[in-house]
Amino acid sequence: MTGPRLGEVHLLTPGDHYSPRTGSAVPTVVHGLASASARRPTVLVARGTYPDRYASADVVEYDQAPVPPRAARAADAGLGRLGLPRPAARRELGAALSGQERWAPSVVLAHNAPQLVPLVRGPHVPVLYAHNDLLRTYGRAEIRRTLDRAGAIVCVSTYLADHVREQVGPRLAERVVVVRNGVDVEQFRPRAAPRDDDELHVLFVGRVVPEKGVHVLVEALARLDRTDVRATVVGSQGFDAAAGPSPYEQSLRARAGVLGHRVSFLPFQGRSRVVALMQDADVVVVPSVWSEPSGLTVLEGMASGAAVVASSVGGIPELAGDGARLVPPDDPAAVAEVIELLATDRAELARARTAARAWAEANSWDRARHDLDAALRSTS
Repeated sequence: MTGPRLGEVHLLTPGDHYSPRTGSAVPTVVHGLASASARRPTVLVARGTYPDRYASADVVEYDQAPVPPRAARAADAGLGRLGLPRPAARRELGAALSGQERWAPSVVLAHNAPQLVPLVRGPHVPVLYAHNDLLRTYGRAEIRRTLDRAGAIVCVSTYLADHVREQVGPRLAERVVVVRNGVDVEQFRPRAAPRDDDELHVLFVGRVVPEKGVHVLVEALARLDRTDVRATVVGSQGFDAAAGPSPYEQSLRARAGVLGHRVSFLPFQGRSRVVALMQDADVVVVPSVWSEPSGLTVLEGMASGAAVVASSVGGIPELAGDGARLVPPDDPAAVAEVIELLATDRAELARARTAARAWAEANSWDRARHDLDAALRSTS
């Protein structure tokens, strides 16, 4: 394994892919930050992941350690509750750091990997990059021991950062910083010419699981007595479309059956296809019913020039700002009301789409990169 040439190293979750073929959020974030960087970062990925990788960073492969069996993970959790190290997780993550003694001094950003922090050795500085609530199974003693060397704890929203500060305690809370996600406003752009139909195109993109609230959208569409509104649900339970529809998705398809051609389902799609689908949409709906720390599709829909309807939950409101219509979570009537307005009042739809694009342009990956650079300067 050859070492990184530059001083910023990102570690993906073991087994994740630094590739446009994946729908996973973390590689998308790393690619966005790398693309906006003034210097070329390095990304550590397990050997055997998708070979068609983003060109925004130098990719260094490592031989992945065996995935810990369920019993080992359970033992790790038990040791963690006692404030002790989690050996199985550290063996899995430690494989990525083999050869770190040959690296130039670097900031090592551990994405969703708290147990990597104590494995990073000087002169390198570990930074925990939290995309989700990672510490819910950690006690205060384990948090202190695990994150003591962290130069910073980066959170993707103020909502998540406030939660993390409560978990880590006063001393580590001072290291918690917010770097909200951005969007590629060159890749995601409004369509060049209007479509030649009068339908309102509504789009959902994401994992088709209950917490993402796809059932809320389907129920909202069922409440609308309109033939000029059609919707596309894009996604699968995971990122493997070959697995077929889950029981949850099957129930959605059955409910949508009464709407006929007005609702269609597509399995997981690669990034290039998602760009085209977003560009074709008039409205992108993000109906999450869980406290989502952030949501990339919010900004991607906005950058594509679509009006965005999103749940007012978790970190979504701060990411959406003035560029989206927010509705209460798990409220099909509220979603239906906004779609009805946008379908009826095309001037209002045009205003919503213009506001969405303007907000996205102000929140590109350049803005996120600026915030991350400011956070990393404080670690030196």
